[in-house]
Amino acid sequence: MSKIICSAAIRGAHKIVERAEAKYQEAMEGWGPNQEIGFPNTTYYLPIIYGITGIAVKKLGDVKEVLERCRSLVPDPVTEHLWLPYLAPALEAGMATFFAEEIIEAIRYLEFPDFYTKTEDPSNGTIWLGAADDVILRKRGVEFVDGTAPGFAAVLGAAPTKEIAVQLAQELREKNLYVFMCGDHQGRTMSEQLVEAGVQIGWGTRLVSFGPECTAAVFAGGFATRAAMSFGSVKPGDFRNILFYNKDRIFAFAMPLGTVTDEWYANALGCVNYGFPTIADTPIPEILPTGICTYEHVVSDVPHDQLVARAVEVRGLKVTVAEIPIPVSYGPAFEGERVRKDDLYLECGGGRTQAVELVTTKDMDKVEDGRIELIGPDVGDMEPGARLPLAIVAEVAGRKMQDDFEPILERQIHHFVNYAQGLMHIGQRDIAWIRMSKAAAGKGLKLKHIGDILHAKFHQDFGAIFDKVQVTIYTEKDRVNEILQNAKQVYEHRDIRIEGMTDETTETYYSCTLCQSFAPNHVCIISPERTGLCGAYNWMDCKASYEINPTGPNQPVEKGETLDARLGQWKGCNEFLYKASRQALDHYNFYSIIHDPMTTCGCCECIAAILPICNGVMTVDRDYVGMTPCGMKFTTLAGTIGGGMSVPGFVGHGKYNITQRKWLLGDGGIKRLVWMPKRLKEEIADRLKQQAEEIGVPNLPEMIADETVGTSEEEILPFLEEKGHPALSMDPLLE
Repeated sequence: MSKIICSAAIRGAHKIVERAEAKYQEAMEGWGPNQEIGFPNTTYYLPIIYGITGIAVKKLGDVKEVLERCRSLVPDPVTEHLWLPYLAPALEAGMATFFAEEIIEAIRYLEFPDFYTKTEDPSNGTIWLGAADDVILRKRGVEFVDGTAPGFAAVLGAAPTKEIAVQLAQELREKNLYVFMCGDHQGRTMSEQLVEAGVQIGWGTRLVSFGPECTAAVFAGGFATRAAMSFGSVKPGDFRNILFYNKDRIFAFAMPLGTVTDEWYANALGCVNYGFPTIADTPIPEILPTGICTYEHVVSDVPHDQLVARAVEVRGLKVTVAEIPIPVSYGPAFEGERVRKDDLYLECGGGRTQAVELVTTKDMDKVEDGRIELIGPDVGDMEPGARLPLAIVAEVAGRKMQDDFEPILERQIHHFVNYAQGLMHIGQRDIAWIRMSKAAAGKGLKLKHIGDILHAKFHQDFGAIFDKVQVTIYTEKDRVNEILQNAKQVYEHRDIRIEGMTDETTETYYSCTLCQSFAPNHVCIISPERTGLCGAYNWMDCKASYEINPTGPNQPVEKGETLDARLGQWKGCNEFLYKASRQALDHYNFYSIIHDPMTTCGCCECIAAILPICNGVMTVDRDYVGMTPCGMKFTTLAGTIGGGMSVPGFVGHGKYNITQRKWLLGDGGIKRLVWMPKRLKEEIADRLKQQAEEIGVPNLPEMIADETVGTSEEEILPFLEEKGHPALSMDPLLE
């Protein structure tokens, strides 16, 4: 706790309590103890006093007890030789400040009945609205319950210019926050600045001008207190639950603009009682350790262009995006939509161009929430049928964000982009494939709108784990290649996290049903030694995904009794498969291509197929566009088996899975691999060599044929015989 802040807050509390005492004496002399007192049209009396202490201040005579309570709460001023090294005395001084300010403002209603409008909007020549009555509370307070308004900013003082005031007000309202304004800085108030700039203020615009003095800050605290009693069913006097309700439910914060006085410090400490932190634009002392507030208590010297974002971060407010600003319809109904060649306006990836998707975590100050940028040509610069390279980079930041969550968000790109009418998305990572229809382009859909989609949907579905996201989309070839090289390093780092884990020692696997929009019966079950066939999810990714979204597509699967250890079949997995495939399948094997292999969807990175003449298997990745020894290109293979079917002789898998110990183990494992594209072999060369050494065939990579050797079984068989490939001496693949 800062000694400077503590001493200033206690000094400010003394000043405000002394002022309340003086006002009370004047009022008693003028009206006497039986004079009714309170805020107009409310049954909550003086709401902070009533809510926190249970004292119903109905008459002037009732004020005496409250002032005595104030005196008991405010500690002696801090001196050079007297220092209390804990937060409690300062918090009590802050609460006494609120009690005293309610008394001051209640007496103001007696002294100057027309000082406040007592309405929702400025009227009769005054802009000061004063305390909200019960009608306003019921009308506006429910928004704090249903999430329409997550909280408020209590602004004290004024911005350096009216332009900055307008900017701050606009940013705060974009976060759906109310702006409660009071106090002045050098004789200017933010409310007056907004009026000068032609901005409409009032409850209807969420720009509420409570009053010109800092004591009007108590109207914000009173509104919060009444919300807890009215909508949280907290009883008057139950101060603990009132304060906890506000900390947990009302995402509010104080935002002093200008010189922070002792009285402002006292109000700031009053806010801290409610869990409301202070974010200032001036270099005041800070209180950065967490405790009463969710995160920091006081943060200072924040530039005006970062003030709102920093306040939202410190308060822990989660941004919600109600609508997705794109020119086409959006929703799950369009998820399985295909964009055919005759309706194609623009194509990215899918082997035609390079396409890559990456979600990465950044520090809070490196991310500007909602910033969407496109670098390179967009739809309007293209003719129908055009192709572009594409890189989608989403940078996220949040106090709860973890590196382990990156692939979960990344895999959702497939899901979210497909919701847009006229956009088709298949694949992931560096094998993504996006098509846009002519109709969507005609309605004005751009590639840049993908950024709008991701910003909105990430916040809607994953706002609990991060605070900000910015999206950059690249369509320049050099920049896309640069992103690709970085992304491959990230992918590799993610993949090796599960090294050392085995299927035998793991009792819980995880499902993935993200691709059922395209392959309704497809169910991927992911184990430590069989990554998802899309290549985007491994076992740890699924575990993290389930922690984030317990009802999502990645569900725990208890493998249960082992039915076939060699082929990889378990009773629990079969039971889950039967339900999740809509009773289409009742079993499959994890480690076999011959005997009831796992189902395959259109998002697989690779497809393996048997080569009977060579007594082995080949595999081909999505990026390879040529012919393969099985007589089919990748696209034909995907169209044949990629609809969620279990097809003996063929199986989809991830690139990383090739060098996992269990890959096709039931049929002989990696010793059966006789052909693969040269580029794929180079991509996995290090891990392939390591696996070859582990199985005792260190020169296996040199024995595997590629397209430079041949693209038919007859062409590659002599090469395999010359090299002495182990597959040729293994038991027959087909019996």
